[in-house]
Amino acid sequence: MCRMARPRKPLLSRERIVAVALALVDSEGLAAVSTRRLAAELGVSGPSLYNHFTTKDEILDAVADTVVAQVDISMFDNGTDWRTALLDWGRSYRAALTAHPHIVPFLAQGPGRRPAGLRMADAVFGGMVKAGWPPAHATRIGALMRYFVAGSALGSFARGFVDDAGAYDPADYPHLGQAHLLAGHQEQVDEGAFETGLRALVAGLDELYGENAG
Repeated sequence: MCRMARPRKPLLSRERIVAVALALVDSEGLAAVSTRRLAAELGVSGPSLYNHFTTKDEILDAVADTVVAQVDISMFDNGTDWRTALLDWGRSYRAALTAHPHIVPFLAQGPGRRPAGLRMADAVFGGMVKAGWPPAHATRIGALMRYFVAGSALGSFARGFVDDAGAYDPADYPHLGQAHLLAGHQEQVDEGAFETGLRALVAGLDELYGENAG
C-alpha cells in the first residue's frame, strides 16, 4: 500500500523570514517583532532563525531595506533634470513608506549598512552633484527630502480630526467649522498637502540653485 507523502514545510530562508516580519510590522507595529514571535509564525524553532540572522535588529534592517528597495531611483541616472528627478523620487519614496508606515520610525535612523538604503543615498547625492550642486548642498538636499517624506508618511493630518462637528465649538475654534469633514477626505487632503509641499520644496531649491549658479 502506498503511503501519501507528508506535505513538506517551506524551507526557511532570509526572504521568508523578512516577508513574515514585514507582515507583522504592517499589521501590529514594530513592537510585535521578536524572534520568538517570528519563529511561531514561521512554524520553526527559535534557534533556527539564527542560521540567517544574528539579532532582531538585523531582521528589522532587512525589513527596512526591503521597503526602501521598492523606491524608484532610476531618474538620477537617466538624464532626467534634477528638479523632475526630485519630484519623481519623492513621490515614489512616499508611496513606499505610506504602504508600510510602521517601519518609518526604524527607517528614520538612517541607512546604516543597508544596501538598498545606501544605493538610494548614493544615487541622490551623485545625481545632485552631477547636476551642478556643491557636495555639501547635495548632502543637505538628500537629508531634507528624507525628513519631508518620512514625516509625511508617519501619520495623517486629516485623520487627526474627529468626525464630530460638536467637537469644534465656533466660540473656541472660529476657523475649524469644517474640520470634522477632513477625515472623510483623507487621501485628497494628505496627498494634496504632500504634493504642495514637495513642489514648494523643489521650487525653493531651484531658486537657491540659481543663486549658486550666479
